[in-house]
Amino acid sequence: MRTLTVTAPDRAELIETELPAAGPRDLTVKIRACGICGSDVLYAHLGGVPSRPMTTPLGHEPAGEVVAVGAEVEGVQVGDHVVVNPMANRDGIIGNGGAQGALSDAIVLFDARPGVHFRVIPKDIPWEVAALNEPMAVAYHGVNRSGDVAGKKVVVFGAGPVGLGAAIGFQSKGAAHVTVVDVVPNRLEKALLVGADAVIDSSREDVAERLRELHGEVPGFMGQGTKPDTDVYYDAAGVAPVVHTALRAMKSRAVLTIVAVHKKPIEIDFQEVLTTEPDIRWSMGYPTEIFEVTDSIIAHADRYRHIISDLVPFDDAERALALAGTPGATDKVVVTFD
Repeated sequence: MRTLTVTAPDRAELIETELPAAGPRDLTVKIRACGICGSDVLYAHLGGVPSRPMTTPLGHEPAGEVVAVGAEVEGVQVGDHVVVNPMANRDGIIGNGGAQGALSDAIVLFDARPGVHFRVIPKDIPWEVAALNEPMAVAYHGVNRSGDVAGKKVVVFGAGPVGLGAAIGFQSKGAAHVTVVDVVPNRLEKALLVGADAVIDSSREDVAERLRELHGEVPGFMGQGTKPDTDVYYDAAGVAPVVHTALRAMKSRAVLTIVAVHKKPIEIDFQEVLTTEPDIRWSMGYPTEIFEVTDSIIAHADRYRHIISDLVPFDDAERALALAGTPGATDKVVVTFD
């Protein structure tokens, strides 16, 4: 079979590999779609991960079809469609330094258990939408970290894949109103397509003032003026102005959840924010959400499909990686398989 593998810094190629041998406790999955993540682009640029330099197999956002079931594996049969937990495999994290990558014709799930290594999904879910399961779990963990959002008013900064997934997630958790902020017009259009109640172009509009209009306002601390009556601020953008904007706008004890990766330190004036007692929470990965988010994808597949910007066939996987690594060229690239 073939696997997209890092072979040198700034170079990844489809190379011939061997499918691991599967035993009675294992599940073999033919990959039908696999998303490209920013970490795939990073590993290719660096020449691999430290544990597997120059031989890193890529891909950790798969959806696939079961083609072989070990005699001791329960809860699945040949022909089932599944999403996969890349963190759980015995031979290392799939596509993140493990022995296998999901940008391959097939993978083997060792000691496979439903709800741990895989989940069966309805066959009417498009493969490319099912392949969003892993990145949407990242978004969903951030939603969970934000607390009980039922009836709450939320603003999401960043209308990339994670931000859009969070917007859907907040609504599926019962948020009363979800606003999405970005500076790219087509991303804001996508936010409305996935179901956001409103959008803000922060390059043209004052975010705090617009939130007052959308969410109402409450008194600030000791004559500081009014604050937007926004309960949750969600950072899926990863730039300093978002954090500064949120902290200045937040009402007393509002929540700021940071799921984005910030590549530079941010200076915060603690004296300025002390009076509002902001609740700042951090979110990384998906400790419990990898198959929890699947319910949302099944229920709202028509919304999630808008997150995908490009479908690229596996034969052109190298081009897909380059496309995903070109700033501003695309949003979410998904590789499809015959």
